[in-house]
Amino acid sequence: MSDYLFDARIIPAIAVVGEDKSYPVGRIFCVGRNYAAHAAEMGNEVDRSAPFYFTKSPSAVELSGATTPYPPGTQNYHYEMELVVAIGAPVFRMDAKHAWEAVYAYGCGLDMTRRDLQIAEREKKRPWDLGKDVEQSAIFAPLTKATDIGVIGAQQIKLELNGELKQDALLSDMIWKVNEIISHLSGFYHLRPGDLIMTGTPAGVGPVVEGDRIDGEISGLSPVSLTIGKAE
Repeated sequence: MSDYLFDARIIPAIAVVGEDKSYPVGRIFCVGRNYAAHAAEMGNEVDRSAPFYFTKSPSAVELSGATTPYPPGTQNYHYEMELVVAIGAPVFRMDAKHAWEAVYAYGCGLDMTRRDLQIAEREKKRPWDLGKDVEQSAIFAPLTKATDIGVIGAQQIKLELNGELKQDALLSDMIWKVNEIISHLSGFYHLRPGDLIMTGTPAGVGPVVEGDRIDGEISGLSPVSLTIGKAE
């Protein structure tokens, strides 16, 4: 018998290549402006003193291949293709040299964004929650264990919208590398298995409409896809 007042939400989970069990999702941390070209296309300068973050709730999790409704409250819903890092060991205040040891797996992800709301809140110097923490807006492909992919460096990251190439860059273009992000973030949080880090998007972001198909790839990882359905 449960002591809860109502049914607890099911913990979302992501498949892992070669494993029978899935990776349960806890927190989702997202790195902002981690590619200089993307920051420039959004009219921003890169702050190279330290990375900065926003978060998405577990209710944002959706799996690759899904069809999700065009979300309410926006007229400018954008795709962002990203490398996802899955934490596999407890880490707190870890130096960058050893931060790689905390990585369990990598994956392809989409950070879908209500861009008009994000920009409106940004201009008022308010949090981005309405623009970023959108239901079914964090789309994850199956994860690949770090031991199976090796070093993250110059892999290609790209996205196609309805078969047309929109984003095309290298992971080496990231301002803050994976180990640097983990090291910095672990200075503020006790990171633990289940935590995901979405590491930012390259240039070429843009809007989607009902019926659009998004396909994203990173060399060596399972691709991610999403279809935009009707607004609810």
